[in-house]
Amino acid sequence: MQQKPEKHLSTRKRSKSLVSKTLLVFTFLILSIKMNAQSTITTSIMREEYIEVEKNVKLHITDLGNGPAVILIHGLPLNDAMFEYQYQELAEKGYRVIGITLRGFGKSSKPFGNYNYDVFADDIEEVIKKLNLQQVTLGGFSMGGAVAIHYVAKYGNKHVSKLALFGAAAPIWTQREDYPYGLRIEDLNGLIALSKTNRPLLLQNIGKIFGATETSISPELTNWLFAINMEASPYATTQGLIALRDTDLRNELSKIQIPTVIFHGVQDKIAEFALAEQMHKGIKNSRLVRFENSGHGLFIEELQKFNTELIAFLQQ
Repeated sequence: MQQKPEKHLSTRKRSKSLVSKTLLVFTFLILSIKMNAQSTITTSIMREEYIEVEKNVKLHITDLGNGPAVILIHGLPLNDAMFEYQYQELAEKGYRVIGITLRGFGKSSKPFGNYNYDVFADDIEEVIKKLNLQQVTLGGFSMGGAVAIHYVAKYGNKHVSKLALFGAAAPIWTQREDYPYGLRIEDLNGLIALSKTNRPLLLQNIGKIFGATETSISPELTNWLFAINMEASPYATTQGLIALRDTDLRNELSKIQIPTVIFHGVQDKIAEFALAEQMHKGIKNSRLVRFENSGHGLFIEELQKFNTELIAFLQQ
């Protein structure tokens, strides 16, 4: 007995419908794979380990986590590795943390040329633009704090919305007739001379006064910091000391119009606590956080407090 034509038609329709659905699913899968591949490529581009800031000058970048961006700038003659015990904590708490090693230090390029706050600030701006970052919290330690101040004074708040200063060597690191704070210029000249003749001894001497006491930082961490310091260019180290000696940021403090927090060790022998008080007076929207048990190494001497206070500032 022959099947009715209507049944043949219905079977063909069901068959075509099944094929169409299969094609749709297959197309969707292909598009998903392509989108995921594109996402992977984009993520890879955004997480480059080196960023070129000018021809033949590349800066080493540590870039971890996802979320609001936090940029950390190291001190002299350290590099971005110094923030090892901040990186993981910030990434786990939902932040994208980016450590920039300034030219002349660590794994960054070490060209001959100028090493001053202006050059460093321009390099930071170039990294921010190339990573397309907005609403950044900029943090800087020691010389990196001074550089962060100069960056905000120069570029304003178009990319940076908050400023964090850690043991900053600012507004001036050396004494003047009208500024009785910081190191004596002749003492700093001695450090500059030593950097040219016996850099390991210079770093050992600094290591002895880096903490609140000679034993407040463990031998293991002291050796770790020494190894980081030795990665720096000798020339950049000397030029950085000269910049610290000669740069006066007092007139730039009033230009900072964004929320600012100042972390400073009360027992700091490298950048005395009086410097923090001067910054606090000069920066209108600033808050001063005292680290009673720390010297210059507050980021490891009072690690838990440092990280907790930083995250609290980021959440404000």
